[in-house]
Amino acid sequence: MEAEKIDHYGEALHQALVNSEPVEPLTEREPELTLDDAYQIQLRMVQRQLDAGQRVVGKKIGVTSKAVQDMLNVHQPDFGHLLDGMVYGQSSAVPVSQMIRPKAEGEIAFLLGRDLEGPGITNADVLRATELVMPCFEIVDSRIRDWRIRIQDTVADNASCGLLVLGDSGVPPRDLDLSLCGLVLERNGAVEQTGAGAAAMGSPVNCVTWLANTLGRLGIPLKAGEVILSGALTAMVDAHPGDNMRVAIGGLGSVSLRFV
Repeated sequence: MEAEKIDHYGEALHQALVNSEPVEPLTEREPELTLDDAYQIQLRMVQRQLDAGQRVVGKKIGVTSKAVQDMLNVHQPDFGHLLDGMVYGQSSAVPVSQMIRPKAEGEIAFLLGRDLEGPGITNADVLRATELVMPCFEIVDSRIRDWRIRIQDTVADNASCGLLVLGDSGVPPRDLDLSLCGLVLERNGAVEQTGAGAAAMGSPVNCVTWLANTLGRLGIPLKAGEVILSGALTAMVDAHPGDNMRVAIGGLGSVSLRFV
């Protein structure tokens, strides 16, 4: 794709983010849009946020479950960039008005204690480099109208990043088998979703290993201090003002939020 078009679509998605106004699917306007094109558009969108004073604090991994991969007709995950303006703390009030059609997912976040630079990274490397794992809400949002997305649309849209809410404590990942950790997502006191670590490519560790090696081939390291969201362990749950949600993960603790 021509650089002019990449700039155009990156700017359009940035404005959709700023104004909370969706755009039509890029793949309907550009049927030949490739994943490489989509990642270039993503970088343009993210750069606009960096130009506005935000900073990258980590990465997210998406499309980690077989069900979502089948829905989008892809056979690999995707990734996006987490910025400091996206991060909320435990029990935060999350403003729905800043988003378009937000949905909540429960997952495990990795806090890196040392750099990871692929290719050649193994699961053992990821475990050694991770200082803590903790429960996390990812609030995904799509700047594409009505979530009418193909994989290229969500990649261009920074992997549908919205906000994230981190638990206020964590544990070293070597203390438990993350593939076996059970998760319960509650809304207003009622169970909405259940899942387990194995829902994300067999284990959340597999997801972080994939990311480190994928970025490594692009010359991008994962840095100590970064937060890595390893992929949803539940289906998405629509978020509405007044909802109180809680995620509890066996061995890791819990995290809660309320939508306002």
